[in-house]
Amino acid sequence: QVQLVESGGGLVQPGGSLRLSCAASGSIFRIDAMGWYRQAPGKQRELVATITAGGSTNYADSVKGRFTISRDNAKNTAYLQMNSLKPEDAAVYYCSARVNWGAEMYWGQGTQVTVST
Repeated sequence: QVQLVESGGGLVQPGGSLRLSCAASGSIFRIDAMGWYRQAPGKQRELVATITAGGSTNYADSVKGRFTISRDNAKNTAYLQMNSLKPEDAAVYYCSARVNWGAEMYWGQGTQVTVST
C-alpha cells in the first residue's frame, strides 16, 4: 500500500513563506505524479500544483509565480514552497500521488496552513 504524510504547515503572517513536504512510502516503484490540493472551510477542494515523473509542473492561476512544486526522487518526497502568502491561501493542504503507472490517487492526511496577522 501507499502512504503519504504531509508536514510543514503552520501559522504565518501575510507575505510570509512556508515549505510543505510530502513523504511517500509503501510499494512504490515509480511515482507517476504528485500534487498538492487545498480546501478552505466552506469551499471545494482545489488543485494547487502538480508535478509529473518527467518533471512537468502545473499551477493554479491563483498561486502561479508564488508557489513552487518540486520533488526529491531518491526520497520519494514532494515539496511545495509557498511565498508571498495571502490570507486566501489559508486552507488544509493535501498531498496526492499516482504510482506504478496506475490511475488510483492516494491522499495524505492534510496539513493546516493559516495566514493571519
